[in-house]
Amino acid sequence: MNTKVNIAGVELKNPVMTASGTFGSGAEYGEMVDLNRLGAVVTKGVANVPWPGNPTPRIAEVYGGMLNAIGLQNPGIDVFIERDIPFLKQYDTKIVVNVCGKTTEDYVEVVERLGDTDVDLLEINISCPNVKEGGIAFGQDPKAVEAITREVKRHAKQPVIMKLSPNVTDITVMAKAAEAGGADALSLINTLTGMKIDIHRRTFALANKTGGFSGPAVKPVAVRMVYQTANAVKLPIIGMGGISTAEDAIEFLLAGATAVSVGTANFFNPYATVEIADGIEDYMRKYGVEDVNELIGAVK
Repeated sequence: MNTKVNIAGVELKNPVMTASGTFGSGAEYGEMVDLNRLGAVVTKGVANVPWPGNPTPRIAEVYGGMLNAIGLQNPGIDVFIERDIPFLKQYDTKIVVNVCGKTTEDYVEVVERLGDTDVDLLEINISCPNVKEGGIAFGQDPKAVEAITREVKRHAKQPVIMKLSPNVTDITVMAKAAEAGGADALSLINTLTGMKIDIHRRTFALANKTGGFSGPAVKPVAVRMVYQTANAVKLPIIGMGGISTAEDAIEFLLAGATAVSVGTANFFNPYATVEIADGIEDYMRKYGVEDVNELIGAVK
C-alpha cells in the first residue's frame, strides 16, 4: 500500500501535514506527536524581523471553531534558523517554512535567507496586509498575487507554495494568478474573516475586532474552494480548513488535494495528525485502494 505523495518534486511519506500557526515549529507537540509519522511539518509564519503580534485578547472560541488575531507573532528568521531548523532536522519528515511579510522585499529577504538551509518547501502567506498598498492583503488582488509569486520565485531555491486567502469573490482567479506567476503548488484555505461581540461587556471579543475564523465550521467552504481550484489550475494543492478526522482529510483528497494540513484540530486533539494518517491507511485497506494517489481528484 503506497501512501506517498509528491508536491513539486518533494516526496512526502503520507499526505498529512500540520497547518501553519497551529503547531509552533514542532517542539511544542514533539512530546505528544511522533513527528516522524507526518508527511511534513509546516512552521509558524516567519518574518525577516521579530513581530510582536497583536494586543490581547487575541483568541475567541465560537460555535464550530475559533477566531484568532495573533498577528503572526514570531521571533524572526535569525532565531528560526538557529533554533527551529536544527530541531526539525532530527526527524524524518519534510520541513515547510511559512513565510510572512509586510512588503514584497520582506518576503524576498526571508526566502533568500532560507536558500542555503535544509528546508524542503516554502509556503508564502499572502493573507498578510500589504502595507505599501494601504493594507489590503496581497492575496486579495490577482495582480498582487501574480507579482509577489513571480518575485519570490526569482529568489527562491526551494519550491514555492502560495497560500491563498478565501476572503475573495472567486478563488480560481487568485489560483490562476499564482500559477501565472510561477507557483509550484498552492495551499488553501487560509482563515475566513470573522467577528465575535461580547454582549455582556458590549465590546469586541478580540482586541483586533476581527480575526481569522477556523475549525470544523469552515470545512464545506474549504472543500468547495479546493475542488474549484483543482479544476482551474494544474498545480498540486495542499487542502486545509476544518480537518479533524481522516474522513475530513479524504474529502479534500477526493476534491483534488494532493496533501492536507491539520490546524485547529491540534488544539483540541494534539494527536489529530497521527490519527488522521492512520485513518487514511484504514480507509485504503477498507476500500482496497493500493495507492493514495488514486483518491486525488477522484470526484469529478
